[in-house]
Amino acid sequence: MRAFILTLRLLLAAVFLYATYTKLRQPYLLFAMSIDAYQLLPEWAVLTLARTIPWLELLLGILLAAGYGLRYAAGAATVLLGFFFAVMLQAYVKGLGIDCGCFGLGEKISPFTLSRDGLLVAVSFTLSILATRKEQARRSSLVYT
Repeated sequence: MRAFILTLRLLLAAVFLYATYTKLRQPYLLFAMSIDAYQLLPEWAVLTLARTIPWLELLLGILLAAGYGLRYAAGAATVLLGFFFAVMLQAYVKGLGIDCGCFGLGEKISPFTLSRDGLLVAVSFTLSILATRKEQARRSSLVYT
């Protein structure tokens, strides 16, 4: 089970770190344009998210890679990925032909991106459950020893 948890957390860490890299190597306004294309937020919120999401993804990637606070990092990753997935699904259903903004510019929302992001949500959720169970088992063993 430890190897499975390690594999899941390193996979998610790599995804978050790669997403961070692709966003930070471009001007933040390009990412802001991707966020704005979803037509959900006012300009001030779009600009704020464009500046903060890459850093949040970097933090989550580092925490997941290190395994520090794993159940909290995995939970936060699940919430973030679930939100991204819901917004992408809504845009796809509306027929918006926009970039997903997942890994920089140039990747339109498609069945592939939805499948990939849905799989990432499932991986993150699984990791959250396993990390929580592992922590509960660790705590209960400390109580009874």
